Amino acid sequence: MAPSGAPVPPGSVIGILGGGQLGRMIALAAAPLGYRCAVLTPEADSPASQVAWRTVVAPYDDAEALARFADLSDVVTLEFENVPAATVAALAARVRTAPRDRVLAVTQDRLKEKIFAQEAELETVAFAAVDSGDLSAMTDTVGFPAILKTRRLGYDGKGQRRVANLEEARQACRALGGSLIAEAVCPFDKELSAIVARSEGGDVRSFDAVENEHENHILRTTMAPARVPDAVRREAEAAACRLAERLSLVGLLAVEFFWSPQDGLLVNEMAPRPHNSGHWTIEACRTGQFEQLVRAICGLPLGDPGRRFDAVMTNLLGAEADDWAGLTADPAVHMHLYGKAEARAGRKMGHVTRLLPLGAHGADSRN
Repeated sequence: MAPSGAPVPPGSVIGILGGGQLGRMIALAAAPLGYRCAVLTPEADSPASQVAWRTVVAPYDDAEALARFADLSDVVTLEFENVPAATVAALAARVRTAPRDRVLAVTQDRLKEKIFAQEAELETVAFAAVDSGDLSAMTDTVGFPAILKTRRLGYDGKGQRRVANLEEARQACRALGGSLIAEAVCPFDKELSAIVARSEGGDVRSFDAVENEHENHILRTTMAPARVPDAVRREAEAAACRLAERLSLVGLLAVEFFWSPQDGLLVNEMAPRPHNSGHWTIEACRTGQFEQLVRAICGLPLGDPGRRFDAVMTNLLGAEADDWAGLTADPAVHMHLYGKAEARAGRKMGHVTRLLPLGAHGADSRN
């Protein structure tokens, strides 16, 4: 195992937990820096495995597969934050890992995330734990309307229900099951996100905060930079940096926020990995989020995340990716397809990024 803090030299192997499109783009960013990638995933022919040096197809709790994966890797990261923390802990005994399992203990649990944000003196919506269907804390602290969410594993709108009264809350508890969190409904003007990188030595760099628009709970479009006052973007970036530092994170942290002029900036969720809302950085920044992750986990100096262009990133959902000929005919569009075999409705099959001149969104042109 490489000593903690020592650079992982080019020619080494980056292990990636998860085989999705984020893993694919990590591997593609690692190659120009001289690294090979190995992937551990339960799925055969995953997007990441199509471009990786080696793939281990096995469940995340397969001890023999974990040992083989650790032997292949010089440093291990993840593209999927719901990998069991026990998996990361087991690997950490054999190989350098970034982030560590203690980071996942916070970011895999929505209740712990909210508490962690408040301990960092950041604002969130009102929330309460809901265990075994006990709604007393919810009614006292959150009220109605509210959103009930599973504390773990939910994404893209899955594992949550909006409720308007006590009876609907009881029904939602029965449907969702397990430990839940109740959150107050937040009337917000915009959803923002900020992505920061942190090295083991404590260097922290932030990409410009961006503005996200959703469709059926799935991210549809990201506009970089966010069309909000400069001070709001700087506040979001500073908040994400504060959370990364308090986590002692090595790698990337993406933080989602709600914002309105009335309520200000509220932390919603965070993920210790590359993020869909950061795909625009590949073409629009001096150093994109995937290269920045590789630099952070391998102990290389962090790159310059400065924005060279404004940008609009749009996810290609389902059959939209079939229009690849038309998309590639537009010289202003950069297309990324993920190699997924089946195009289901709402499934992220790829994304396109359109580059615009600095200041096109009405924001400043600092870079």
